Amino acid sequence: MTITFITGANKGLGRETARRLIECGHTVLVGARNREQGEETAAVLGARYVPIDVTNDASVAAAAADVAEHEGRVDVLINNAGVHGPAGDPSELTAADARAVLDVNVIGVVRTTTAFLPLLRRSEAPVIVNVSSGMGSLALTHDPDRPESHVIAPLYTSSKAALTMLTTQYAKGLQGIRVNAADPGYTATDLNGHSGPQTVIEGTDAIVALATEKPGAGTGRFLSRHGEIAWS
Repeated sequence: MTITFITGANKGLGRETARRLIECGHTVLVGARNREQGEETAAVLGARYVPIDVTNDASVAAAAADVAEHEGRVDVLINNAGVHGPAGDPSELTAADARAVLDVNVIGVVRTTTAFLPLLRRSEAPVIVNVSSGMGSLALTHDPDRPESHVIAPLYTSSKAALTMLTTQYAKGLQGIRVNAADPGYTATDLNGHSGPQTVIEGTDAIVALATEKPGAGTGRFLSRHGEIAWS
């Protein structure tokens, strides 16, 4: 049985990923900061709720200890929790704005990954999936034919660019663990006011694909629902 832990799994892409992986036979642990939403999601999907706030060291450590006590290992860690931050004119961005976004989208991934590495190393084929975005791609955000090039979201885009680089470094440095990034694409979720043209099913295609690959599928890749994409 594959044991999968998902951060930010109480709604949107995280919740749909949990639903689909349960259908694939995974034992899914719904990680969420909001207890009411997390417990409701877990009850509806047939998962187990684990409280986690990826911006809090003690909370992340407690989540890892909870999983160690109950499941004993993690086969797939999906770092999905994310925030958008201010959009539009960047002239009034503050350091506090930047800290709030980076603390979830980048530092939160570091916190969670470090805390869960001992559990992943108990797996025969450990996998980490970082939910990144084409919004962090230099190529896509400079291509006028792509929707990513028409959005101004300085902190979100910067954080996702950092996350893709972090993914490549983990892939090189974590021996025996497959580490890949997923680009969900422009999907209708709370993060964008449900303005995206894709459904959450389409938006989770790449995440689910990376979470269900056979051992040896490769590490250090950036995948969308249409296939591998360039890191730049």
